Amino acid sequence: MTQSSNKKTRILITMGDVAGVGPEIIVKAWDEILAFCDPVVVGDPVWLEKAIHLLNKNTKVQTINEPEQATPQPNLISCTKIKTADLSTVKICNVNASAGKAAHDYLIQAIDWALENRAGAIVTAPLHKELDYTGHTEILAPRTKAQEHVMILALPELAVAHVTLHLALRNVFDELSIERIVARAQLLENLLTKVLGRTPRIAIAALNPHGSDGGLFGNEEQTIIQPAAILCKQQGMTVSGPIPSDTLFLRASQGEFDGVVAMYHDQGHIALKLLGQRRAVNITAGLPIIRTSVAHGTAYDIAWKGMADESSLVSAAKWAVKLSS
Repeated sequence: MTQSSNKKTRILITMGDVAGVGPEIIVKAWDEILAFCDPVVVGDPVWLEKAIHLLNKNTKVQTINEPEQATPQPNLISCTKIKTADLSTVKICNVNASAGKAAHDYLIQAIDWALENRAGAIVTAPLHKELDYTGHTEILAPRTKAQEHVMILALPELAVAHVTLHLALRNVFDELSIERIVARAQLLENLLTKVLGRTPRIAIAALNPHGSDGGLFGNEEQTIIQPAAILCKQQGMTVSGPIPSDTLFLRASQGEFDGVVAMYHDQGHIALKLLGQRRAVNITAGLPIIRTSVAHGTAYDIAWKGMADESSLVSAAKWAVKLSS
């Protein structure tokens, strides 16, 4: 079941890389998140206790084996013990293979429980990308057998879907296609329609400077992006573009669009993070489960110093509840 006895949505919060800010932001955000859902941490209770000690919190950890055993309360963090890697030698603020394996296994367990309808959503703390995978999305998609999926960076007022994601910039051009752009736009429209309750206004970003100025700086706008925008309109979407991103995101920030389809990672991420500061949230659309995430990394530079900001985790949990309902 996805709800606990008091009818609030149960969400699973994966701890991510224990050497980073994951445990810290979970402890900091716990009481605020508890106000609107029933959170259950999937991770390692020992590292939660370390974070509690770091922050000098009057909080205890409830160690459980199954999410249904959780009785989350203020100052009582429910944590399912996932013991698949030895974390005793992990050094904080450092890349460690055992911490990477543990982060992977926390996510796999949370996915499987969500697929079994034992929780309404998954919210993920950050893992490190230098290990055997490039990000959460690359684990989530094959595990859930999702055919079409997209990472969306979202604020309450604007969401951005990315046609390509964790990819070297030199390879982006080879990965763009009419079909892929249309598929990403459709997933973005589906998500925003659910959130807004109306047809969203979507802009498709150009790839080249000035939209290539009629072909002076490349022809991807004419051969790929414009045909994709036309096809989106034929399918009933309210779509504009391609629009050069240096003007597109200004117009979007002024309320002209609800969503943007960006061609590559930084094109969307830089703009949204500037607009949203710490409010941005990652959402993986197209999965058979709800997954949201913080919009930052492991932050080794400030981890385990009591400095990490929990705002993105709180926002991610709010989005998870909204989408699961």
